Amino acid sequence: MQLGLTVIAEDRMGILYRLTGIISELNANIVYTQQFIVGENTGLIYMELDGVEDEENLAGKLEKLEFVKKVETHKTMKKIFGKRVLIFGGGAQVAQVAMGAISEADRHNIRGERISVDTMAVVGEENLADAILAIKTLPRAGVLVLAGSLMGGAITKAVEEVKKDTNIPVICLNMFGCLPKLADLIVTDPLQAGVIAVMTVADTAKFDITKVRGRIL
Repeated sequence: MQLGLTVIAEDRMGILYRLTGIISELNANIVYTQQFIVGENTGLIYMELDGVEDEENLAGKLEKLEFVKKVETHKTMKKIFGKRVLIFGGGAQVAQVAMGAISEADRHNIRGERISVDTMAVVGEENLADAILAIKTLPRAGVLVLAGSLMGGAITKAVEEVKKDTNIPVICLNMFGCLPKLADLIVTDPLQAGVIAVMTVADTAKFDITKVRGRIL
């Protein structure tokens, strides 16, 4: 089974080496990890593990390490927050897409899904291109919606790279520029774009974006 693991520890060298050594000894596999500083001389390590046979034994061994302050095991972020619908672009249009996505996500989450909606209004071509490229390393990214009136140049190149390196579908609004030529689906109504984005990732929806790829709705 997959397990979420949070370790609060002193900020010092060699901590990851010691933690991963114990995890390896117990034949568990690390499928995701991130670390950051949470206070003076204190760091937080979050991991998602696969193949943990004895949760209490793992926590007990980690708690015995001299630099560890606290160990928690819990559900993974995928179980808690689920798939992510990402909405980037101009402020007003992002808000409209988000409205449709949140309403549709609520409908599916009531039925047992886990879908979260991430929005970011971005000003400037380079800033938006950077945000698009960053989703290649963003966990649980399910679909990207680009909302705006004109997109091309660096934005188009960023989308090309994301589509080359990932399987994340890209939906865009009906806009000027060369971006629509790369999108899997072009949607005129921002609210509908949000709804379709959620349907693209929802297991409880009977929608296959590959069957409408390249169309304008």
